[in-house]
Amino acid sequence: MAGIEHRQVDNDEAGMRLDRWFKVHYPGLGFGPLQKLLRSGQVRVDGGRAKSDTRVQPGQTIRIPPMDIDEKTVKTGPIAGRDLKHSPDGELLSRMLLHEDDKVIVLNKPAGIAVQGGSGVTRHIDQMLEAWTSQKGEKPRLVHRLDRDTSGVLVIARTRGAAQKLTAAFRERDTKKTYWSLVMGVPKKREDKISTWLVKEQTPDGDRMRIAKHGEDGADHAVSFYRIIEQAAQTYAWLEMEPYTGRTHQLRVHAAHIGHPILGDPKYFEADSNWSFPGGVQNKLHLHARRIDIPHPNGGRLRVTAPLPPHMVQTWNLFGFDQTAGDEED
Repeated sequence: MAGIEHRQVDNDEAGMRLDRWFKVHYPGLGFGPLQKLLRSGQVRVDGGRAKSDTRVQPGQTIRIPPMDIDEKTVKTGPIAGRDLKHSPDGELLSRMLLHEDDKVIVLNKPAGIAVQGGSGVTRHIDQMLEAWTSQKGEKPRLVHRLDRDTSGVLVIARTRGAAQKLTAAFRERDTKKTYWSLVMGVPKKREDKISTWLVKEQTPDGDRMRIAKHGEDGADHAVSFYRIIEQAAQTYAWLEMEPYTGRTHQLRVHAAHIGHPILGDPKYFEADSNWSFPGGVQNKLHLHARRIDIPHPNGGRLRVTAPLPPHMVQTWNLFGFDQTAGDEED
């Protein structure tokens, strides 16, 4: 355990929230311990007490109290398959963390881990959240889902009240969810709306969605939007996709429905027998929840972006796609 430190805020950290500043400089310090240090006045900015949302400015001095953190034990970087199986829950969640405050947690869920339990699921996010149960005994709550093989933004509520507000935002469609995908071929229209009915059916490989007829028993209406960001010749296209409704496997089924299935989709990708993955492209689902824009329970809106998973970074580099092209405002 180190003694008291005093660190100056750098020029490129102007306006950064204090909790974010600590996340950058002390990644091994969790949300709870930091709050305790702030409440007790052990962390100070220019000699004064501060809060999580205090905005720091260049030249300010931050008092760092003794903290029992072994920085060498804090892992960083992409989460590998071995980590998903063997890393402790709290450590793994910390490595997924994109945003946290007193009401909301946002994770960058890796591909390959389920959000909830089910048949054949031995580890899932909902179970792991037990590690972040508060001192009041309140466990963070899921408010939406991602498929096991889909990576990206996952919003979680810290409290019951926050969960109610966030769940209502999803139900009332007061959210904007943006996904990135890589599909086979290039759609004829640069952007379009896909509107179908979907029904769930049981198969030997688990639940599968199929296109249904209006009025078919159990069918739900599903609407998605897409636009082409870049393409690799006429062979592959990078799509930005937005689900207006939130049906199971919706984007995956809709991509296949228009004849451009998402690469690496174990359920809905079909190609002729002569087709094979391009060299350097991994056989993993190329679908990533890139951004979310959602009302924050405390007011205002929360906007979070999740970095691409390693297998999609590899593919984007191979095809020469520029990620900044997808983040430009329409």
